[in-house]
Amino acid sequence: MINKNKKKLVREKRKIRIKWGIKRVSINPRLTVFKSAKHIYAQIVDDDKNITLAASSTLSKDLKDKMPTAKGKIEVSKEVGKLVGKLALKKGIEKVTFDRNGFLYHGRGAALADGAREAGLKF
Repeated sequence: MINKNKKKLVREKRKIRIKWGIKRVSINPRLTVFKSAKHIYAQIVDDDKNITLAASSTLSKDLKDKMPTAKGKIEVSKEVGKLVGKLALKKGIEKVTFDRNGFLYHGRGAALADGAREAGLKF
């Protein structure tokens, strides 16, 4: 069994490595994702100005209506992706770079990315 502290340290190292690669290459805003045990958060960040352009999470008021009808965390994650995509398009953001924040690209993270693509964002 892997020690929890070691597992967290490995994710933090992966996160730093991914973030520097994205910042060095990308000129687009960054769609970053954070997952906890119960919730998922997504925000679009402009690294040049150091501001958040759009944000959404499972705690958003707009998603409270859809939460009881969703059948699981993956469907809710897809709805979060759709919402952040709609908010970005309202602000004129069409292209983003996906930052998985050290998490593996599967499950809830991939569902969020698919929802953002369905809303019209281009990665």
